[in-house]
Amino acid sequence: MHIAVVGLSHKTAPVEVREKLSIPEAQTEGAIAHLLSYPSIEEVTILSTCNRLEIYIVAQESEQGIREVTQFLSEYSKLPVNLLRPHLFMLLHQDAVMHLMRVSSGLDSLVLGEGQILAQVKTTHKIGQQYKGIKTVLNKLFKQAITAGKRVRSETSIGTGAVSISSAAVELAQIKVQNLAAARVTIVGAGKMSRLLVKHLISKGAVEICILNRSLKRAEELAKKFTGGSIQIQPLEEMMPVINESDLVFTSTSATEPILDRSKLELVLEPSRPLMLFDISVPRNVHSDVNELDNVQAFNVDDLKAVVAQNQESRRKMALEAEGILEQEVEAFDIWWRSLETVSTISSLRNKIETIREQELEKALSRLGSEFGEKHQEVIEALTRGIVNKILHDPMVQLRAQQDVEARRHCMQTLQQLFNLDAEEQFS
Repeated sequence: MHIAVVGLSHKTAPVEVREKLSIPEAQTEGAIAHLLSYPSIEEVTILSTCNRLEIYIVAQESEQGIREVTQFLSEYSKLPVNLLRPHLFMLLHQDAVMHLMRVSSGLDSLVLGEGQILAQVKTTHKIGQQYKGIKTVLNKLFKQAITAGKRVRSETSIGTGAVSISSAAVELAQIKVQNLAAARVTIVGAGKMSRLLVKHLISKGAVEICILNRSLKRAEELAKKFTGGSIQIQPLEEMMPVINESDLVFTSTSATEPILDRSKLELVLEPSRPLMLFDISVPRNVHSDVNELDNVQAFNVDDLKAVVAQNQESRRKMALEAEGILEQEVEAFDIWWRSLETVSTISSLRNKIETIREQELEKALSRLGSEFGEKHQEVIEALTRGIVNKILHDPMVQLRAQQDVEARRHCMQTLQQLFNLDAEEQFS
């Protein structure tokens, strides 16, 4: 069995490609079922965020598994494989393991050290289990990666003062308008990213904020968490009139198609009135054609890279410290992974000895006669099982304890030869 990851991220693909490969949580069950239907894929789970889509698999044959995942991504995105492949990265076993550790720790994020990704990895683990994509190997891998992410946050200060996508968007807005206190701000959406937007806007001096959301109750719950600003609530149906009265608009919804485009803005905006749009959603909430309007400027998540770069340098030394922790966690997973080699040898040995025990017990009971057998069978059964377990105990413990790969394989081969175990049953 082999571990692999196939995916794309802010490092390999622009937002217009990433949005075609965003898999909403509601579609994850079907996607996992589809991937499991391929002949090579034994386990699978999907990590989908605004900056990445990654599919982790355990496959019988890694090259075939990667081809199957690539085919799935091509069909899902409706992009031909030859156009999609340049944006994909593919990592095998130890590289795949280290990659997930780095992702979980925030070391592979657009914003170095950001904390939201750990919660997203936990959700990926939970959903993968729920939809039967995660079994023994990926379960252990994701548990180890979550442990790694927690250790990096508790044992280093890489997350201290780390900006999020939301705070980077607010910082970019502040650079563009200078004085947030004088700006009329609208936020479309009331999820976690919007909560962070409100938090950072208020901290930067914004006082006039309006939240638009399909669910007014959720918007009200969000507004109640903040007392430092004048937060208004409006239903999503009022989006265009509210935007017409705004200077800055932040969009952060789960919509799979743009909710704002040139035609909608042209209907309400005065030709000479300036408007700035900050879209932190993937798929994008704002169509790129809004930039064709003279006084409208639109920014998406890829436009935040310059802002984020200014905040990266101070955390690079902390990232090196974190890498040391990750190497420890990768080694711990690798020791567990290598121990799986022993499972089939131990199982074959136990099965062979158990078959011999049952055959010899049956012969002995038949010689003793049915009356004796019925009366004492449980005692004799327990006796023979106890003898087998005690004989097998030390070889199994010693085999599992071998840390050196070659030494362990030598022990396995010796057992296979001495007991004439079927080589085809062995783990490969």
